[in-house]
Amino acid sequence: MSFARLPPHASGQRIGLFGGSFDPPHEGHRAASLLALRRLRLDRVWWLVSPGNPLKDTRDLPSLGSRLVAARNVAHHPRIVVTGFEADLGSPYTYETILSLKRRCPGVRFVWIMGADNLLGFHHWNHWQEIADLVPIAVIDRPGATLKATQSRAGRALAPYRKSEAQGPRLALRSPPAYVFLHGPRSDLSSTELRAHRHVDRG
Repeated sequence: MSFARLPPHASGQRIGLFGGSFDPPHEGHRAASLLALRRLRLDRVWWLVSPGNPLKDTRDLPSLGSRLVAARNVAHHPRIVVTGFEADLGSPYTYETILSLKRRCPGVRFVWIMGADNLLGFHHWNHWQEIADLVPIAVIDRPGATLKATQSRAGRALAPYRKSEAQGPRLALRSPPAYVFLHGPRSDLSSTELRAHRHVDRG
């Protein structure tokens, strides 16, 4: 099965990119996306359901097709679009994904969206500094990660480029590096914990 087709897009649109395994997707992903849509004045948020996170054990990862179906059921919003196109890129890395999107979607204003818990380990990502040079970044606050994220290696490196939340509506128009830390209603839901409960239930 090919997942290569990109969602509809047009030059000048502001599109948030929210990547992950979505194993499983949950209401926290949806809440973060709705917050980004509103506070950053985005036209769309694309959920990039990855074939597998290179930093995690993927042996028990459900199929991409099943995760896409689950993600669409959770997203359930006309401006949140679920796509699995990364599977056809031949690389599991976000850096390669963003490079491909910028080539294939000229004129689109992309913003990378991540939870504050992901910022903690961002420095382990392949070409993480180059990612920050390619697109503006929106960090969504997460319980227990607020201060740790800003004091992490990546958080300190990006600190000179941090913009106020009041500047969020123009983040997509800024030249990177630029990032905004968005505070709002925080979700305690975690895919890691939901997977743990899933395994307990199976046992």
